[in-house]
Amino acid sequence: MASVSLLLPLGPTMAKNLSANHLRVPKIQIEGSRRQSFENQDNCPFIKRRHLISISGFGLLNLVVGLSVAEAAGLPPEEKPKLCDDTCEKELENVPMVTTESGLQYKDIKVGGGPSPPVGFQVAANYVAMVPSGQIFDSSLEKGQLYIFRVGSGQVIKGLDEGILSMKAGGKRRIYIPGPLAFPKGLNSAPGRPRVAANSPVVFDVSLEYIPGLEDDE
Repeated sequence: MASVSLLLPLGPTMAKNLSANHLRVPKIQIEGSRRQSFENQDNCPFIKRRHLISISGFGLLNLVVGLSVAEAAGLPPEEKPKLCDDTCEKELENVPMVTTESGLQYKDIKVGGGPSPPVGFQVAANYVAMVPSGQIFDSSLEKGQLYIFRVGSGQVIKGLDEGILSMKAGGKRRIYIPGPLAFPKGLNSAPGRPRVAANSPVVFDVSLEYIPGLEDDE
């Protein structure tokens, strides 16, 4: 009886009228779509408790299924913009990997024709930041604007500073950043974005668009 009372709060008088296998349930008469009245309890039909529990369970099942269907009916994952498409990915397989003394690695998708940025100079770049599996956790392309910062001044993670300093304006590079040069505290996950664990490796695709003050924006 305790399990039934959890489903339907009962008063002392009504509780006395309950038998071991039956529960008195008031009949509902619906008048139109605005009103509903309850008939006298003495004239109500009896419904077996197991039937009531079955109906309740069926309703709960429908609710769960309905939620699952609604979730599945959401929009498909949006294809995020990238700096390296499928053709680029295949070409990168044949590009030699460069490894620096710090453990940073990179592959040049395209070697730029402009100058390299001096330490402390502003650079204007696009970037797509990924975990090693390829899931994107940040991107200037999604924000729709270039990222401008002073390279080599600690305004970005160490691996990004080092990777961009040896680039030339107009170039595009994939930088493989080891954990010690990435995010010491990690990054929390966000809807549709993976979590970045503390001191875990990350991958950046970067295009160095231009260097303000060092060359004109053509």
